[in-house]
Amino acid sequence: MKKNLAMVIINYNDYESTKNLLWNVKGYKCLDLIVVVDNGSTDDSFKKLKKLKTLQNKKIDFIKRDENGGYAKGLNFGAKYVLKKLKNVNIIFSNSDIIINSEEDLETLSNDINEHGIGIGVVGPVIVTGNKLNRGWRLPTVNDEIKANIPWLSRYFNKKTQYDENYYKGHTTSVGVISGSFFLVDGTLLKDVNFFDENTFLYYEENIFTKRVEKTHRKIAVDNDVVVVHNHSVTIDKNFHRIEKYKELKKSQRYYVENYLHASGFKLFLLDMTNKLSLGILHIRTFFTKKNNGD
Repeated sequence: MKKNLAMVIINYNDYESTKNLLWNVKGYKCLDLIVVVDNGSTDDSFKKLKKLKTLQNKKIDFIKRDENGGYAKGLNFGAKYVLKKLKNVNIIFSNSDIIINSEEDLETLSNDINEHGIGIGVVGPVIVTGNKLNRGWRLPTVNDEIKANIPWLSRYFNKKTQYDENYYKGHTTSVGVISGSFFLVDGTLLKDVNFFDENTFLYYEENIFTKRVEKTHRKIAVDNDVVVVHNHSVTIDKNFHRIEKYKELKKSQRYYVENYLHASGFKLFLLDMTNKLSLGILHIRTFFTKKNNGD
């Protein structure tokens, strides 16, 4: 039986990007429901979106959280809304700053999901961010996370989680983790893993979700034939200071390493120490950057 297909778009103070994405997909017949989740915006973006006559469409729903409780809470808010309205559904989750090439791409991703609770349960496209391709990555170990915090060496250790170019063969390729900026999940699987963990505000949602999916024995894959463009961190950059972003990243890292990788007390101590070291260096760099810019 053909599955329904829904799309959940997360908006936070980003009227222009969300409007453009809605304009991009509003005519797609393959989508049975499009849900815009306003994740506690502090501007008037949600009000402006609802007033757009061009978006007055029976299959576009606008829902709002009173406060921004984080990305995972926004995803869950939209997912639970979809699952109350549609049965037997695949759900696409998307940042607002995504550009989709065609309706056929969404149909392809939905068709990648296998029936009867086996095979692929989560799938993402190849994501173009500037001149880089994001096609998923290996799930890092506790040691990888610690080493990635070491200044000047982090780039080297981060590369260890990337697959070689020749790894991506055929229509789909199984990967450890896919990007949280745009991906598709079997609605049944989402309920089976009890949705997304809401204990992080931003970052590491992908790694945490992977650990939950592992228990179901469903696969996470990238579709090598589908490409979307991500205007990366438009919303994040304009709403969060660089140091605030970094602190939130490391807070999420700590939660993930402790609760999902079950690191020992000694490893958590090393993680905390390398975090403090890298944060101190970031403060110094930020200070001199502002001084050089005359701020």
